[in-house]
Amino acid sequence: LCFSAQEGMLFLYHIEDLQYEMKICADILEPISSLMFSPDYTMLLLVTDKGTVYTYKRAHSGAAVELLDACNARFLAADFLTPGDKYCVSVTSSGEVQVWFLENGTCLSKLNLDIEVRV
Repeated sequence: LCFSAQEGMLFLYHIEDLQYEMKICADILEPISSLMFSPDYTMLLLVTDKGTVYTYKRAHSGAAVELLDACNARFLAADFLTPGDKYCVSVTSSGEVQVWFLENGTCLSKLNLDIEVRV
């Protein structure tokens, strides 16, 4: 079970039978508005209230890595493009839909909807 707290902390509860262990996985330092697992559950996309997108891979460093910075427009949501976990799609508050390569954060394509978007 993964969840976030208001302060931007990502928590993991490992539950087995009647035993559980809570672990702090990452500290984003800003409130997290959404979490999305990759199809194989090896990676999380984290979108913050400020609109920045992070990736988190528990098996690797255990730290969240900033993927997309909300410098021009606030990212409202992000999700993985399936199958696999190499690409994600995002939408900004200004209505721009973008496809990203997760390995290095390269924008592969974009489409402007010409409308303001809200969650």
